Amino acid sequence: MANLLASYPNISELSYGLITVSRPARRTRLITNCVVHCSSSSSSSGSSSTEEVGFVGSGKFGIDSKGEFKYLVSEYGWKVRSLFRNGDEVRQAAQVQAEAFHEPVFLFNDLFFQFFQAEVLSGLVYKLRSSPPNRYACLVAEPTLIDTSESQELVGVVDLTASRDQNVLEHLPSDADEYLYVSGIAVLKSFRRKKVATALLKACDMLSAKWGFQYLALRAYEDDFGARELYANAGYRVVSGDPPWMSTWIGRKRRVLMIKQIPTG
Repeated sequence: MANLLASYPNISELSYGLITVSRPARRTRLITNCVVHCSSSSSSSGSSSTEEVGFVGSGKFGIDSKGEFKYLVSEYGWKVRSLFRNGDEVRQAAQVQAEAFHEPVFLFNDLFFQFFQAEVLSGLVYKLRSSPPNRYACLVAEPTLIDTSESQELVGVVDLTASRDQNVLEHLPSDADEYLYVSGIAVLKSFRRKKVATALLKACDMLSAKWGFQYLALRAYEDDFGARELYANAGYRVVSGDPPWMSTWIGRKRRVLMIKQIPTG
């Protein structure tokens, strides 16, 4: 199950460019009460040393009025929250996704990976900056127990985007006009099969309910039975598949569309 999801966005269609971001001045985690405090000192020009590349939701989604992180899920030894929009963490999230979705090549693999990672980073920053409130979120997973003496890496990432694709809506009730599309789910290789993806999917459920969406959708490769079992256990069901001509004529691996309904009330 090298790639858990077969629906990572076509990053070649997103804007590309060099991105310069700065490190946060201080980032201290308080584990005893599951809160992360984040702050930064001001530079001589008066601007923050942490460059925010866009927040989703009402104001700074995932951060309360005291500047503390609020976790959507804390289970199986992992905590899931919204991405902290500073350069260091955005780069970490892009690296997790790039490592999961990069297909190695025989020659110049390192060079091609660097280009691919740069495109993933560019696409992530583009979505963070351009998405309207409550229409896009990048969720990240990190260990529940964190060594405060060292910088903690992210172990998993997933994207959530409000969508209105008619190919998906035709499988929903007639009164449903949009849904949340789950994509780009990735887990570091050394942390796979440790319930990280399960925690990420549960966080998607929590955010869907918070934003008032009743349906979640995703796509997986038809022959990736490990991923399909993961999604089925999370409550997703297969409703359709890619047309046969897409695999026979274009040569692309066939995917299945899976949908989950979030209980209301």
